[in-house]
Amino acid sequence: MRDVIIIGGGLAGLINAIQLSKSGLNVLLIERHEYPFHRVCGEYISQETLPFLADIGIRPLELGAVAIDRFQLTSISGRSVQVSLDMGGFGFSRYAFDHLLYEKALSHDCSFALGTRVEKVAYRAGTSTFQVHTDKGAVWEAKIVIGAYGKRSKLDKTLERSFITERSPYIGVKYHVKMKHDDDLVALHNFEGGYCGVSNIEGGRTNVCYLSHRDNLRKYGNVPDMERTVVRRNPFLRKIFDEAEFLFEKPLVINEISFAPKSPVEQHLLMCGDAAGMITPLCGNGMAMAIHSAKLLSEQVLRFFRDPAFDRNALEEAHRSQLTRKFATRLSTGRRIQSLFGSRWLSDTVVNVAKMSKPMARYLIGRTHGEAFRENGSYHGAENLR
Repeated sequence: MRDVIIIGGGLAGLINAIQLSKSGLNVLLIERHEYPFHRVCGEYISQETLPFLADIGIRPLELGAVAIDRFQLTSISGRSVQVSLDMGGFGFSRYAFDHLLYEKALSHDCSFALGTRVEKVAYRAGTSTFQVHTDKGAVWEAKIVIGAYGKRSKLDKTLERSFITERSPYIGVKYHVKMKHDDDLVALHNFEGGYCGVSNIEGGRTNVCYLSHRDNLRKYGNVPDMERTVVRRNPFLRKIFDEAEFLFEKPLVINEISFAPKSPVEQHLLMCGDAAGMITPLCGNGMAMAIHSAKLLSEQVLRFFRDPAFDRNALEEAHRSQLTRKFATRLSTGRRIQSLFGSRWLSDTVVNVAKMSKPMARYLIGRTHGEAFRENGSYHGAENLR
């Protein structure tokens, strides 16, 4: 019997693991990969997370992460605008970041079952506990189960989640490259049916990660042909694909990326991060929301174990209302802005409007970022977040 089982070892799962295990709970995290490993991800993270990360002993900017405070937007035809970022962010690979958090969780005596996939989760009302079944034949029991397994999983089908019956029209493709790109700049380059984020990460590398409508892949048959005929029509992207040194043997590709709203509680499982819909189609701010949502959920779970009056129903309702209060506006803003990308006419229009009114552009970008937060309460410091 465990106090908490966490399914999925991305940012949300690992933050929950750190917070709960260091508070004395018996925590098991189940992850289907072995650390370290790469993920399809924009790898730009809002600086709102830095005070919290420092509080738990993680300082990315001291470990090679790259501080970013400028944003560039380009249209399919090659028009471009740059604006400053009031909050800013940092570039840090998930390969390094996830492994760092994994080691931190280990230091707090969190247990891990790596290379393991969860097949089924069953809540038993009589005992108010869960049984978690894995592909290795193991069955674990826990009082609380947190789902932090990402955007889309076979487990979603088992749980019969409402969004899983609808096909998602997006694929994601990621590379690490060597190229000339300003450290302080995150760029978002439009192409027909998609857009590509570019920002530097640790080790003098650059992350190139794009989202494309699957019709592009269906039309051209494979990723290289799609890139040659669609992605490279933007001259900024053409320059990257012509001149950069690509470091992966082949691209990392993920299918069925879903931006659909998702319920934060499913059959008493507490969903967190992307599994709770904490993904926004803009430059990696979904990572900041995953970290923040995990911090908030951990606080509620600890209250459940410490306060007899705070029962499961109260825990689930608190989790639902907290995610809505903290992130609903931010997520809806991101979805609206996404609709302006991936079209030749719209991308030209957005760039032109941004050039004419940079304060408005900065305001909209700010709506996709949150406020800085700490491990205990909000962050009100005036000092530089770096």
